[in-house]
Amino acid sequence: MATDVLAGKVALVTGVSRDGQVGQAVARALASEGAALAIVARSREHVEARAQELKVQGARVLPIAVNLADEVEVRQMVDRVAGEYGRIDVLVNLAGGLTRYKPAVEHSLEDWKYEMGNNLLSCFLCSRAIFARLRDAGGGVIINFARAGAAQANMVAYNCAKAGVEAMTRTLALEGREHNIRVNAVAPGLVDTESNVEAMKPKDLKKWARREDIARAVVFLASDASAGVTGQTLAVTGWGI
Repeated sequence: MATDVLAGKVALVTGVSRDGQVGQAVARALASEGAALAIVARSREHVEARAQELKVQGARVLPIAVNLADEVEVRQMVDRVAGEYGRIDVLVNLAGGLTRYKPAVEHSLEDWKYEMGNNLLSCFLCSRAIFARLRDAGGGVIINFARAGAAQANMVAYNCAKAGVEAMTRTLALEGREHNIRVNAVAPGLVDTESNVEAMKPKDLKKWARREDIARAVVFLASDASAGVTGQTLAVTGWGI
């Protein structure tokens, strides 16, 4: 049940693209708790579709299509959101994901650069672009997305990128603590996204985390309920442990 714990807040959420994915669930949860939203994806078609869904539910939402690995586009995105709402209180760096799955020695330099850009560079550029605004406003929240569990074979660039996200989370938390900027990460395990279920065809979803579980973790970290939490990575793995 919604409690409006984010009423009056403005949340910028990246990676709100396809139907049935985590970004969609996170945006819905933040909006249901009273936040005004700016949602971002590379695809204009997808982000505008998600925005229309949210508007039907009564949310105030600004959809933006952006290449998050381009620092000029990222800076313009942040300026646009601040211009629309007058403030930004929460940044959720959700964009990213595994796109290169093969042995490390078969990763080309382009594979490496793409996975780093998609998962680590985008997180850095968005955090850097918003950090000064949060500082000057007296504080705010940054929530990154890492990954649960140890590194696995055949995803070297993704593993390294997500390890970098955890290091960045800790670094920004240390640099933000004097400015009332809390920085944490959510680390999902296997999540019941439509794409995961279609690709892996599990016989039993009981041990998987639900999209709504991830969304509730984001709401917690975005709200004052987590006022004493910063520099942490919160694993959300369902019953898979």
